[in-house]
Amino acid sequence: MIKQFIVDVDSGLSQPQKQLPSKYFYDKKGDELFVKIMSLEEYYLTRSEMEIFNEQIGSIIDSFKLNKATYFELIELGAGDGSKTRKLLKALTDEGYQYDYMPIDISQNALDKLEESLANDLPAVSVKPQHGDYFTILESLKNSHHPKVLLFLGSNLGNMPDNTASEFIYNLGRNLCCDDKILIGLDMIKSADIVLPAYNDQQGVTREFNLNLLHRINTELGANFDLELFEHIPEYTEHEGIAKSYLKSLCNQEVTINATGKVYSFSMGEKIHTEISRKYNDSIFDHILSPTDLVITAKFTDSKQYFADYVLTRVRAEPDK
Repeated sequence: MIKQFIVDVDSGLSQPQKQLPSKYFYDKKGDELFVKIMSLEEYYLTRSEMEIFNEQIGSIIDSFKLNKATYFELIELGAGDGSKTRKLLKALTDEGYQYDYMPIDISQNALDKLEESLANDLPAVSVKPQHGDYFTILESLKNSHHPKVLLFLGSNLGNMPDNTASEFIYNLGRNLCCDDKILIGLDMIKSADIVLPAYNDQQGVTREFNLNLLHRINTELGANFDLELFEHIPEYTEHEGIAKSYLKSLCNQEVTINATGKVYSFSMGEKIHTEISRKYNDSIFDHILSPTDLVITAKFTDSKQYFADYVLTRVRAEPDK
């Protein structure tokens, strides 16, 4: 994975509009910082989705149309600390469903911590962690022929442009069989006074989370970024419905990265694009789903309509396009 990290960093910093993939936020320190972010007052996303799981877990399970006598695989992409998923795992176990829980994550640290905590909190749950790329793991599970429920929570889809999101969901579907389900969490479009503070909290945790990406490049790729010379900048307009995060250079500077063997120049005010966080409505999501073999079969929202969890069902299993 280090080779791909080097390639992605070099490619991103060599473009006219510099960028770094948001997936590299998540090393050990990044994992810890994001857990802090999720508990911040400004970060409504986790709280809103947790409300859905707290109040509607029975209806969510019913929407899966599962048979208690039939074993199934519960697969989660980017499980993180599993705070919301625990509600689902406990309810499924208490109601007598037969399943294995398979969290997939690129962070081995996150998987290790999740497995340890679930062993303590929910020892009856069969946990089979899967470390690596989503699609590599899904491809390996594709031929098990057991019913599958795929979880993609926390509005992680929003980190992708719409065309990429559409392709991503299509590729999820092609690894599922007819009637398999996806439970996907999406952040709804809201005004800037609600959205922007979620990406620029008063305690500065989100700032530290973004700057940690440069710290990781320093540590793992032998770079000499001075974190004090970059500023975290979030942007959002309700009309566009996309929150964007940048790291802005505070002066003219050069950064050397030993792993790439190159020197990268930054002008004062130049920005590195690190993340997008797309906000949705039904129309936008319908458009994203249009090229896929998945349809919306249920939708659950929190009391403020800030967040939605959609249940998608694969409606046909035709040959891959």
